[in-house]
Amino acid sequence: MSTVIARLSAELRGDRSIWAVIAVLAVFSLLAVYSSTGTLAYLKQGGNTEAYLVRHGIILIGGLLLVYVVHLMNYSLFSRLAPGLMMIAIPLLLYTLVFGVNINDARRWIEIPFVGRTFQPSDLAKLALILYVARTISGKQEYIKDLHSAFIPIIVPVLIVCGLIAPADLSSAVLLFFTCVLMMVVGRVSLQYIGLLLFLGVVTFGVLVTLGNYFPEYIRVETWIARVNDFMFDPNGGYQVQQAKIAIANGEWLGAGPGNSIQRNYLPSPYADFIYAIICEEYGIIGGAVLISMYVVLFFRVTRLVTKSPKAFGAIVAIGLSISMVLQAFINIAVSTHLVPVTGVTLPMVSMGGTSIMFSCLAFGVILSVSRYVESLES
Repeated sequence: MSTVIARLSAELRGDRSIWAVIAVLAVFSLLAVYSSTGTLAYLKQGGNTEAYLVRHGIILIGGLLLVYVVHLMNYSLFSRLAPGLMMIAIPLLLYTLVFGVNINDARRWIEIPFVGRTFQPSDLAKLALILYVARTISGKQEYIKDLHSAFIPIIVPVLIVCGLIAPADLSSAVLLFFTCVLMMVVGRVSLQYIGLLLFLGVVTFGVLVTLGNYFPEYIRVETWIARVNDFMFDPNGGYQVQQAKIAIANGEWLGAGPGNSIQRNYLPSPYADFIYAIICEEYGIIGGAVLISMYVVLFFRVTRLVTKSPKAFGAIVAIGLSISMVLQAFINIAVSTHLVPVTGVTLPMVSMGGTSIMFSCLAFGVILSVSRYVESLES
């Protein structure tokens, strides 16, 4: 056993606490997805829940291998790739907006030819934009406070990408927008230009709402209004949140035990948007607190990493990726606990979904690549 641990320690470079967070989240993911896909398996697989477990397990293993491979790379490679990724992501978002697969009245996916699987371009766009903003801020540290260096290279791309994501997935667009704002704060961009970005973000949202009245098939304004109304005027938060709160209450302190969830049979998307409620029902408040603590540990370990990174790009991209995942996790959890309106965001590294898992793993790999570089300087 000690030999295996020593071998793993030698192979897995970078922050060990972040590696531990990945492992714990992966275990939660396997257990919760296996438990919460019973109804889905009955409807689509004749009750074969193992089919979803095997599929999700393969995706997770592939994601963990991706983490390992990426963490061995020099993270500066992603700085060079950022413009190219943006050039791929923006056309894909445009294509998805017009020709994307319509699932649950949202055009968030495109079908991969000859494979029969769907792909969510917004996950690629989020990664591309975070890398691009980190590259731009780090490359302009000497003159980031003037309008020309802040407006065209940073503000415009943020507005374009978030504006293209928002019609079908407003919550992801808002999370990405505020991630970029916080990256600009960390990158010491002048506050007046951060304020300008916030103002233009509000203007862009207003334009989308106006256009949504004319093109409701593309911009989901009615869904946005309905969810806000449910949050503000329905004390139970609507059917989904009501079932989630019942699940959390059923779990009490220690939970009903693995596989013993009742609300998985009533909750819509218990394996994705409301997976936190299932975890609380089966593992109790303690299990839910352990899960939350993993994201808190991730944020603080990356914050520590940022203070040690000698290069601006490494520091900004690591904090940007961690903020994106932690914000998304807390919003997902807040939905289940009726603290914010219902959104369509998944729990990073836990919810079922191939695109979500893969890009979360890619983000972890980049963070660990930065950590490995800092570790090599200290040794």
